[in-house]
Amino acid sequence: MIDRRKFLLGAGAAIAGAAAAAPPAHARAQAWETAIPTTTFGSYSALESTWNYLYPWGSDHNGTARMYASRTDHNHVYPESGGVLVLKASRISWNEGNSSKDPFLPIQYHSGAIHSKLQLTVNDRYPSWEVRGEFQAPSVRGTWPAFWLTGANSWPPESDILEFKGDARNWFNTYDGGWDNTIVPVSNPGGWHGYRAWITKVNATDVDIHYYLDGKWVGQHRGSNFVGKPMHLILNLQMGGASGSPGPSGDTFYKARNVYVGRTNNG
Repeated sequence: MIDRRKFLLGAGAAIAGAAAAAPPAHARAQAWETAIPTTTFGSYSALESTWNYLYPWGSDHNGTARMYASRTDHNHVYPESGGVLVLKASRISWNEGNSSKDPFLPIQYHSGAIHSKLQLTVNDRYPSWEVRGEFQAPSVRGTWPAFWLTGANSWPPESDILEFKGDARNWFNTYDGGWDNTIVPVSNPGGWHGYRAWITKVNATDVDIHYYLDGKWVGQHRGSNFVGKPMHLILNLQMGGASGSPGPSGDTFYKARNVYVGRTNNG
């Protein structure tokens, strides 16, 4: 979610239908377990048992939205029927100062973010992970929704599974000190689409990440030095910044359902 991207189209996008949306054979041979089930958006109690409100570091990040949500503030993060979670960004009309995070942009919106209580760590015990969900993502200028992993103790690592930056292209990104980007056009991002990553340990320090859109493989990235580094899973609706300006004058909605995390467990 830091806007220092190389504009590189992943080679996998040209052969998106060539690979099946199934885990590698070695992952299937190991014991598989659910780490975050698809039911956590069914109620406030289910949400709050698995997710924390805001970013792991607080309310501000790299855009023009400040996150507001808590157990008593449900204006910008709330479940609705059918196990759907809604993040809502609302334009404000007063001066709330600037974001506390680089590049310190003026706050123009109140919005919502959550991050998983579980930290995902690729290691010998948990060598393979699946992270997926279905989303209705805004894509107009000035909207910056994301579903992503970032290091809990250091940056990098980072893996962006969903990221729209003001147009109808999703950015599948991996950062390990340099950026790999697979940029894929999405027909009607505001409809339900599935976004998915398979993350697999390939040696003592590195992982391979396979990205999928609607069950079709679109690219593979190597994540150097990801092994052994805990990561947060974040779902947020940022605004402005890399998605351009001006942004919407009214409310913007970003919806998620069936968010799931699974992993191999070698015991």
